[in-house]
Amino acid sequence: MIYVFAGPTLPAQEGRRELDAVFLPPAAQGDVYRAALERPEALGLIDGYFDCVPAVWHKEILWAMAQGIHVFGGASMGALRAAELAPFGMEGVGRIAEAFLSGELEDDDEVAVTHASAEEDFRALSEAMVNIRATLEVAEKQGIVGADARGLLERLAKQLHFPDRSYPALLSQAALAGLPAAVLRRLREWLPQGRLDQKRADALAMLRRMRERLAAHPGPKQVAYVLAHTDAWEAARQGAGRLPSGGANHEPLPEEVWREELGVSGLFPRLRMGALARALSLEEARRQGHEVSTEAVHEACEQLRREQGLNDLEPFARWLMAQRIDAPARFFQDEAEVRRVESLLEPEMLRCLPDHLRSVGMYGVMLERARQKARALALRGLERPGLKEAGLSEEALWSWYFTERLGRPVPPDLGQHAREAGFANTEALLRAVLRERCFLQLEALEQEASACSRD
Repeated sequence: MIYVFAGPTLPAQEGRRELDAVFLPPAAQGDVYRAALERPEALGLIDGYFDCVPAVWHKEILWAMAQGIHVFGGASMGALRAAELAPFGMEGVGRIAEAFLSGELEDDDEVAVTHASAEEDFRALSEAMVNIRATLEVAEKQGIVGADARGLLERLAKQLHFPDRSYPALLSQAALAGLPAAVLRRLREWLPQGRLDQKRADALAMLRRMRERLAAHPGPKQVAYVLAHTDAWEAARQGAGRLPSGGANHEPLPEEVWREELGVSGLFPRLRMGALARALSLEEARRQGHEVSTEAVHEACEQLRREQGLNDLEPFARWLMAQRIDAPARFFQDEAEVRRVESLLEPEMLRCLPDHLRSVGMYGVMLERARQKARALALRGLERPGLKEAGLSEEALWSWYFTERLGRPVPPDLGQHAREAGFANTEALLRAVLRERCFLQLEALEQEASACSRD
């Protein structure tokens, strides 16, 4: 058995024409280890996640080779890891891997791209810097651009953040930088036929190398190192599970199967409204023609991690796997757009909130409790209680509120949580929590007094 991690660089159906292997989605942290547990003869690493998701860990590759598995890398994340682990026996293939090994290339963003979901075969949505470099090299050799123009174009492309790299964006930047119109026109006309996909070429070269090497029956991989079994490594192994979804033994469930499960759970009516709000938010973002920034995507990712209590990377990686998020870049771009539109529509949402509460039968109960709280606190002069009245330190108050009342860890960023919960700032949230604590204490005292009077 052979496993290959691929995606935007090379579609699985193309890869299978070169090598009889099981093609898995781009690798995240833990995926190489899980595949290695199946004891394949070899693993090939082409594509792996860079952003929002913990990347493939060096140690899982070292562990796989220590188990006698031949590990090859090229084209993208595979080229990076192969250059870093060449002294330990990982086999890098292709021009890109050689450039990283020699030090000609150093930055991760040279091979990074954004891509679509698994349903769209992980189609690349941006151009890799290594492909732009290779294309411009050919363009210079063919006389399309001169050496100075090539240097300028490479610098401009490098200045673009990797999700924004494309030939149209590069040509626009070059025009603004003063590259002559005649040069731009020649390059624009030449690109459709002249552009070079170095990543794809290297990926195919890696698959051919694997086929040739394994045809010679090399036997188990031999390594000269001894893997240190640290506490962190053992914890990662225990939490990793088995082969990632999308592998040979894990076919995706048909929609009607999981829809049936959702329906019998009784959750569908409530979740339907949330899905509808998400769909409308994304539609509004498309209508506006808005392009979400990388910073907004990162912030959306961090917000969701805080909301889910996924402060550490390893639980976050396991959560992504459990949710079958095979295209995190696309998922978090959508998440950022949804949150942006929600922010824009905040005033309208607040206007509609009472009617929504009425439609789900919550408004009367919530309004009555709010009135009871206001009346009880006012009678005892506790409209603005402090920590003394609550009988807790601030740290203990937060612990009580989050762990006992909400059933979740105290978030690292209280200010962010306050804004997400509808408060202006942390101070406003603190006042509300103090009032809640004092009100519950008063209710408890009243219940005790009532019980004593009955006795």
